[in-house]
Amino acid sequence: MDKIVAFISLILVLLLVNISILKKENHLANGEVVYLALAPVDPRSLMQGDYMALRFEISNDIYRALQDYDEYGNRTYSIDAEDGYVIVKLDDKKIASFKTLYANQKLSDDELLMHYRIRGGEVKFATNAFFFQEGTAKYYERARYGEFRVDDSGELLLVGMYDENLTKLEAPMDAIN
Repeated sequence: MDKIVAFISLILVLLLVNISILKKENHLANGEVVYLALAPVDPRSLMQGDYMALRFEISNDIYRALQDYDEYGNRTYSIDAEDGYVIVKLDDKKIASFKTLYANQKLSDDELLMHYRIRGGEVKFATNAFFFQEGTAKYYERARYGEFRVDDSGELLLVGMYDENLTKLEAPMDAIN
């Protein structure tokens, strides 16, 4: 009987993992392409081994939109606010710029809804790091944009890093070995 329970549990776990993989693959294949401009990060943490620390300019805009004022007129931030959605405007190159925080308003054709998270007092999108093969950091130093795929619910998946001309940055195959 224990073997049957263990076998059924294994099948259920494998089924759930594969469903999750299929959802992510669908997200990557069918999500809207959006580029987010990178914001400067502490140069000491920019390249740490086999990953690059990421921050996005739009996070600063959201942070400013979340600011508030206390009864004495001092600026405060409601950064302990819950996660939310931001409306971005897409230009002809699919580069996103902040428009406003989402409050159930209707979107125009050149706007997109994106989900953000508040973690540790900071505004975050899908990830705060880009991982690459050890020894290939120099190929990603010129990164100025992150390419994301955004699904219908506003969730983002990071796809790659791009330079100021939206040229994809990749390490050549011979550099990876």
